[in-house]
Amino acid sequence: MQSFSQETNKPDSQIHLAKAALIYAKYEYPRLEIQDYLTTLDIIAQRIKEELNPPLYPLKVIETINKFLFDKLGFQGNTNNYYDPDNSYLNEVIDKKTGIPITLSVVYLEIAKRLDFPMVGIGMPGHFLIRPQFEDVGIFVDVFNKGEILFKEDCEVKLQEIYQQPITLEDHFLSPVSNQQILGRMLTNLKYIYLNRQEYPKMLRIIELLLQLFPNHPLEIRDRGLLYYQLRQWEKATVDLQLYLSILPTAEDAQTIRQLLQQMR
Repeated sequence: MQSFSQETNKPDSQIHLAKAALIYAKYEYPRLEIQDYLTTLDIIAQRIKEELNPPLYPLKVIETINKFLFDKLGFQGNTNNYYDPDNSYLNEVIDKKTGIPITLSVVYLEIAKRLDFPMVGIGMPGHFLIRPQFEDVGIFVDVFNKGEILFKEDCEVKLQEIYQQPITLEDHFLSPVSNQQILGRMLTNLKYIYLNRQEYPKMLRIIELLLQLFPNHPLEIRDRGLLYYQLRQWEKATVDLQLYLSILPTAEDAQTIRQLLQQMR
C-alpha cells in the first residue's frame, strides 16, 4: 500500500485527495480496497456526465450533480450522529451515503474533477463549503445541506447561525484551501473525536498522520507529548515536550509544560 506521506508529499495540485483520504482510512479499515472506492467515484461521475447536455454553465452542472447525488443516490448530512468517527472516513461516507460537511465535500470535489468542472474547498469557520474554481463566480455550495447554493450574504447568515451571535464575514473566511489543508481538517476532526472518546491509541495514530502532513508542527508535537504522558510513556513524552519548548520557548503554556517535565523527572 502506498503510504500517506508518499501521497501527500507532493506539490499540492498533484495530491489525489480521495486516494489520500482512503489511505488513512485503511489504517482503521485494513480490508478496505482503495481502488474499489475510486472506481465508485468514476462510475458516479460517468452517470452524471451522461445526464449533462451542453451548454454546461456552472449552475446547470451543480444542479445536475445535486439531483444525482442527493435525490437519486440519497447522500445526506449526518445530523443525527455528527460526531461518529465514520463521518470522517471516506469509505464509510461513500458506503453509508452520509457524512459531515468536509467529507461530503470531498466526494463532491472528486466528482466535479472527473467532470472537468474544477471546484475548490472553502474552509469557512465552523462549516465547510465548496465553490466553482472560476473568477468572480460568486456562488458557494453547501454539500451538507444537499448542495444548497449560497451567495456571500448567505454565508454570513450561516456563520451567525453556527456561532449564535453577530459575526461579520471577513473575506479570508471564504478563501480556497489546499488539498493538504482539507486532509488536515479531516484528520483534526478525528483527533478531537478520539480525544473526547478517550480512545488514545487511535488519537495517537491520527497525530502521527498529521505530523506526516505537517512535519514539526509544534502543536501536534506538544499534543503527542501530552498523549504519551497520558499513556505513561515518559521518555517519549519528555522528548516531544522538550522539542515543543525548543520550537516555541515563549508559548502561552510553556510554564505548564515545564512543570510537567519537572514532574516526570
